[in-house]
Amino acid sequence: MTDVDALVIGGGQSGLAAAHALRRAGRVPVLLEAGPEPVGSWPTYYDSLTLFSPARYSALPGMALPGNPDHYPHRDEVIDYLRRYAKNLDADIRTDHRVERIRRDGGRFVAEVHNGETVTAPLVIAASGAFGRPYRPNLPGLDSFTGAVLHAADYREPTGFTGQRIVVVGAANSAVQIGTELAAHARVTLATRHPIKFAPQLILSRDVHFWSVASGFDHLPIGHLVHTPPPMPVNDDGRYRHAINAGNPDQRRMFTAIEPSQFTWPDGTREHVDTIILATGYRPELSYLDSTGALDHRGLPYQKRGLSTTVPGLGYVGLEWQRSFASATLRGVGRDARYVAARLLRART
Repeated sequence: MTDVDALVIGGGQSGLAAAHALRRAGRVPVLLEAGPEPVGSWPTYYDSLTLFSPARYSALPGMALPGNPDHYPHRDEVIDYLRRYAKNLDADIRTDHRVERIRRDGGRFVAEVHNGETVTAPLVIAASGAFGRPYRPNLPGLDSFTGAVLHAADYREPTGFTGQRIVVVGAANSAVQIGTELAAHARVTLATRHPIKFAPQLILSRDVHFWSVASGFDHLPIGHLVHTPPPMPVNDDGRYRHAINAGNPDQRRMFTAIEPSQFTWPDGTREHVDTIILATGYRPELSYLDSTGALDHRGLPYQKRGLSTTVPGLGYVGLEWQRSFASATLRGVGRDARYVAARLLRART
């Protein structure tokens, strides 16, 4: 059994930001990461993924992303950046340490690791982020569909789908990016419940994130007031709107039935579909907290501004709308980590 100052669970962008905040506060945290390196979910995203925000607005505290600050970093650039950030972070990072359970023992937390190790600490920051559990909605007939069903988390690149009839479910950035990429190789429909909303990438020759930061909206601490997060618009320089308007991919309202590879659309037409890709988002993976009373029946945390409202000494970093619009982003996790670490330590002392 190892006893430490503070424990951070998760070694992606949220966990690294939390460890940085604790180090700045004079603590020596231990960070436990389930995977082989501290880069979070980034290696599992599709090959062509590019950030929607420029490099200058996409960095963790204390270390800028390299290159032109106005360029939009590729997925692999972010992975390399996180590797370097972890290497330069003065923290005890333990990879291949999947936490299976957190329990209380008196005034301390006990983390039980899959390899049999246990780590105890007076405070815990759960930083496994908002993207650990792909969300698969209960769509009519999906369980009986005889074609392939993928989540966006399983999609990598388009060439293996050449010639297929594909339906991508979703209306946000990933759905539109994946659907547009696939449309060069297959016949693709974006199935959505509502029309796709677009946000211009540039306003008055400035990236939209410049205006979000300059106006203060980016870090406005209103997350606790947002009970149902609004749908996010698609950041677009014009190419995606043009592609959809041209019908490549086309957009339709959500199908009404699947029987068993025949899709029925709201206008009554039916057709064969080979593959469904669910670009339907993610949920936090916090099952290691199940026995603590920290989670509701959906597995979501009882929290306000990143502090558990049911378990003293427990905090979170990386949840969507945890404190602000940017809470689950590279640019937002550092701000939230400082807030959560400061308040956990203040309550401790």
